[in-house]
Amino acid sequence: MFRDLIFRTMAGHYLPALQAQLGDRYRLHGEIARGAMARVYRADDLVRGGEVAIKVIRPELAAALGHDRFLREIRILARLNHPNILPLLDSREAGGSLYYVSRYIPGSSLQRRLANEGPLPLEEVVRIGRDVAAALDYAHGNEVIHRDVKPGNILLGDERALVCDFGIARAVELASGDWQASSSGFVLGTPSYMSPEQAAGGAIDHRCDVYGLGCVLYEMLTGEPPFTGPTAQAVLARSLSGEFRAIRTVRPELPATAEAAIRSGLASEPDRRPRTAAELVERFAESDPP
Repeated sequence: MFRDLIFRTMAGHYLPALQAQLGDRYRLHGEIARGAMARVYRADDLVRGGEVAIKVIRPELAAALGHDRFLREIRILARLNHPNILPLLDSREAGGSLYYVSRYIPGSSLQRRLANEGPLPLEEVVRIGRDVAAALDYAHGNEVIHRDVKPGNILLGDERALVCDFGIARAVELASGDWQASSSGFVLGTPSYMSPEQAAGGAIDHRCDVYGLGCVLYEMLTGEPPFTGPTAQAVLARSLSGEFRAIRTVRPELPATAEAAIRSGLASEPDRRPRTAAELVERFAESDPP
């Protein structure tokens, strides 16, 4: 189908097709990222001015969603207003494609920084952790759960860390109705950062985001997620076991109390985790040596 052309491997050859769908509202510059749910393009906003990131939902996913409901859920999420949350600016359907728009942040994601630099200094771990926790706790106070907290959804601006894609997985879930996302290979969440209760398909609350933040803190300290494996099933099996490499094998300078704080965030049972994201980070920060 026409919209499938946009997502072929030689994406650059099909930018004119996507540009035609977007009309004269945005001017595309090219693809900057891709993930399980969407491809991301940098563009100029010809109405408001400035650069934006346009995320175009994967065609097979878009085809399975109820477009109106998806866009309605996205617009609810756009009401979140916090200095550590990347705001959603627009969301539309065009030519069969679903897309949403956020401000373009020059620089890098936490995922890219970890890939380039490896483990981060302790003060950076605390600073980024506090920014992410502030965003999560604000969203939780507004009854929004992220569901996919991971380094790829944390952008590092000049002054602060910004969490992006708030609640997008929930919007997909609500819009999909009876459709099972796994039937097309799409998972609502990322296995290496997914809480056991989320992986099991059970009821979840804000504590699944606390778990995801625990995974991110662990990765900032060690350079890799706490649970890894050759397949998604293997990763989830390891997370259910609750066993991961001790952080102090990589960071021997870390106090045992700081490692215990991270371990509390990665508890398999939600009731054993800190009550809020900020509590998790502060438990860790209070153990940070001077």
